[in-house]
Formats: sequence, structure tokens, C-alpha cells
Amino acid sequence: MADYTVAAVDEALALLLLVAQSPGLGVTELSVRSGNTKARTFRLLYTLEQRGLLHREGDTPTYHLGYKALYLGVAAQEQVSLVRVARSHLRDIGGICNENVQVRVRDGLEMVCVARWESTQAIRVHTDVGNRRPLYAGASGKVLLAHAPQSVQQAVLGGTLTRFTDNTIIDRQLLEQELQQVLAQGYAVSYAERSSGAVAIAAPIMDADGEVIAALGIAGPASRITADNLQGFIDLVVQRARDLSLGLGYVYR
Repeated sequence: MADYTVAAVDEALALLLLVAQSPGLGVTELSVRSGNTKARTFRLLYTLEQRGLLHREGDTPTYHLGYKALYLGVAAQEQVSLVRVARSHLRDIGGICNENVQVRVRDGLEMVCVARWESTQAIRVHTDVGNRRPLYAGASGKVLLAHAPQSVQQAVLGGTLTRFTDNTIIDRQLLEQELQQVLAQGYAVSYAERSSGAVAIAAPIMDADGEVIAALGIAGPASRITADNLQGFIDLVVQRARDLSLGLGYVYR
């Protein structure tokens, strides 16, 4: 198959992604990480800066995303049907429970937050769009991992399972059992697996083909999500995940 890749464009986009992932780096560090010469790295950065995708700060210049990058991000978000469909649902769910509500998708062996509604409570479980977390810790991650291909599950279970709290499941057999339970009951609950004092509930979101493409989750402090009201949160998440799936074309039979 012919390779139509334009090398300079490929290198420039790789630099743009590097700056997005690690803002505040200078030319020298960016050249090392990108594998380009310092002179070529500078020219590529200059071009991106002229287009408004990057901007420089400080006497010893460091690079950060520019406003045009924000424009691209917002435009992409508008065009992604999952995010577009999710917005009103997140707002409605947030209005009901006033806890943080997120939609997360799997990206390789991690999950990424692609949409969220932020609680107005003073004490809340905060997350940002773009936030990345491992699949094995937390309700949304367990939903995505339970529905992931076998190869992904094997890679996660066979890799390093870092303990974030005393409740993080790092025993592979226990984690496998947990994933089976998630599949059987149709949702996941986590108690301080990623952050101390946090409780989360998540359910799968399906596309028109019946593939699980995301997880809808609610997260809040254990002082507000308790044994007494947990079932109400579960019912809310499961029903709204179904509604979101319907909005994406899935037909329940």
C-alpha cells in the first residue's frame, strides 16, 4: 500500500501532541523527545506558532497550546456524536443528583474523560475532560475493561497493577471476578479504588451496532453516596446509560 504521509506534517503534528501532553517544555527537550534536530524542531514549532496552534512563554521560551488548538478541540467535540448526545443527559443527571457525572471512553489500556458535568457541591470528586486513568481502578474503568476485547483484558491483567488506595484491586483473580460481576449485573460500583473517600457508579453506553463505546459514571464522596441511597444512584446511571445508547441508535430488544 502506498504511503501518502507528508513527513513534515507528521512531525509537526507529533510535536503538537507532545506539547499537549507535556506543556512547558523548551526546544531542546522537545527535540530530544521528538527525535528531530534542534534546528528542525525550532522551525516546526515556529510554523505551529504562526498558525496559532502554539505560543511561547518566558525569556527561555517554553511552548504551550495556543487558542487555535482550543478552537480545534471545541470543534472536534461538537462533531463527535457521543459527546453531543451526552451533553443534555449529563446536565439532566447532574440536576437530579448534583454529583459529578462523566462519560469516559477506552483508549488503549487507559480510559479518557470526554464529557462531564461538574457538581456545585463544595466537596466533590473532580475530573477534567481529557483526564486519563487506568482501566482497572474505578467504576467506569471496570465497565470498559469488562467489555473490552480479550487481548486488552490480558494486557491489563498481565501488566503492573498499581495500588492507589487500600481498596484498589491489584489481585488479578479478584479483578477477573469483579469484571465477571460487572458483566452479569450490567453496572459497576467502586469504593475508594482510585481516590480515598470517593464512591462511583458506572454503566455501559452502546452504539447502534451494540458495541460498548463508553461508560457513564457518577462519582461523589462516601458521605453523600451511602448504602441507603446507593440503589437510587445505580438505577439512575443504568437508565440514563440506556437513554444515551438509544440516542446513539442502539435498539433494546
